[in-house]
Amino acid sequence: MTEITTIVGNGLAETESQADLPTTSAKFWHRTPFALGDFGELLLAGDGESLTHLLFIDDLTDARARHASLLEGEEERDAFDGVLEWLDRYFAGEPLRTSDCRQPLAPRGTEFDQRVWNALREIPFGETCSYGQLAAAIGSPKAARAVGHANGRNPISIVVPCHRVIGANGRLTGFGGGLPRKARLLDHECFAAR
Repeated sequence: MTEITTIVGNGLAETESQADLPTTSAKFWHRTPFALGDFGELLLAGDGESLTHLLFIDDLTDARARHASLLEGEEERDAFDGVLEWLDRYFAGEPLRTSDCRQPLAPRGTEFDQRVWNALREIPFGETCSYGQLAAAIGSPKAARAVGHANGRNPISIVVPCHRVIGANGRLTGFGGGLPRKARLLDHECFAAR
């Protein structure tokens, strides 16, 4: 059992257990190569109703090595029509918000993770914020580091825009898809927002 200790706004430690979280196996999954080769491929996984994961992968071998439990279900493109339509519009340069996605989202995480991921959804297309600003937005201004950890556990890239969070000094910091992809996503949004 993994426990996560988070320092919340009042400076007290809050411990949450991941043992009670739902499993991460998927009912359906789909691997999508995009025409925008710089971004690579995405692995989408869901529970039959909602998108639970949207992750950058290098190829299917990489996906099997790092996300085997997500590939236990059937490969099914139609289960992800809503998010695939959103991604097509996003990569075409349309300034979308998470709420524009007609695919229900169901990222699995602790209560603190959920608070952070909900705040990520409010960062507008083409804009960034720091981990400290995000911590303040969720009412835990001293929890910038914990916000960074929750941001790193975000299982739904792009749609829940964790790539829009940067260091307090304006520099790019960690991203599960790699810093070069984070830079390209931010460049894409800045160019499209003009």
